Amino acid sequence: MTFAVDLETQKTDEGFFRRAENWLDDRGKGAWIAVMVLGFIFFWPVGLALLAYMIWSKRMFSNGCAQKGAHRRHAFAEAHRMNRRHGFRSSGNTAFDAYKAETLKRLMDEQEQFEAFLDRLRAAKDKSEFDQFMDDRASAARDARASDEADDIEDGEAGKA
Repeated sequence: MTFAVDLETQKTDEGFFRRAENWLDDRGKGAWIAVMVLGFIFFWPVGLALLAYMIWSKRMFSNGCAQKGAHRRHAFAEAHRMNRRHGFRSSGNTAFDAYKAETLKRLMDEQEQFEAFLDRLRAAKDKSEFDQFMDDRASAARDARASDEADDIEDGEAGKA
């Protein structure tokens, strides 16, 4: 009995430590801290080494490991990370891979713009609903005042009669 192995999925340019680092970066600072604590619990030199690495690489004091702005600094690295994160493999054709990465980046930018548009639309709807509420409240107060004045006038006429 033989087993077929997909060599393309096993072929990587990165070693185990680089893949582990990228995996932790994708999950953020909390994942780094959790792994460091587990390292201290199971074998304290591992935890100490992780702490030193986190301080040396400035992972402890940055705003976030998976920060969006950090990914945009290196377009090729971003495309490589995005391809790996979403399960896309390299086709072997660098021109096509660049086109695919550019298209995906454009689609992500369009999605961000659309989400921003939806946020503005929701804000405008909320503002119009609030303005309607305030107008209704003001008209109710005017009507109450007008009916109080009418009652006062009727009471005044009834007192004279």
